[in-house]
Amino acid sequence: QLVQSGGGAVQPGGSLRLACVTSDGASEYYGMGWFRQAPGKEREGVSCISTNGARVVYGDSSQGRFTISRDNAKNTVYLQMNNLQLEDTAVYYCTAEPTSDPFKCDWDSGYWGPGTQVTVSS
Repeated sequence: QLVQSGGGAVQPGGSLRLACVTSDGASEYYGMGWFRQAPGKEREGVSCISTNGARVVYGDSSQGRFTISRDNAKNTVYLQMNNLQLEDTAVYYCTAEPTSDPFKCDWDSGYWGPGTQVTVSS
């Protein structure tokens, strides 16, 4: 089970940090990722990070503004989002895929969290 936190409303240019906890306490065995879904739009990959952080990937829209990180001791992956824009408004989903590959990184594979709303508005 994935437990998400940290969504909310912010003005353009603001920041939010999302967090996702793997409740089984075994996050080091999961490649973790984030994707988002806005109304009327297709699912969009945001970022992913491999089990030990050796590989990190960002989507085109998040590159340079978002930072993914993980703390396996806390079974938590974070998504720091800076300089948020109107088009970042969406429901953000955390994902976790069991893997033994330290470089495997996908943003919509495995288990999905319940989603958290991020709203950017002026």
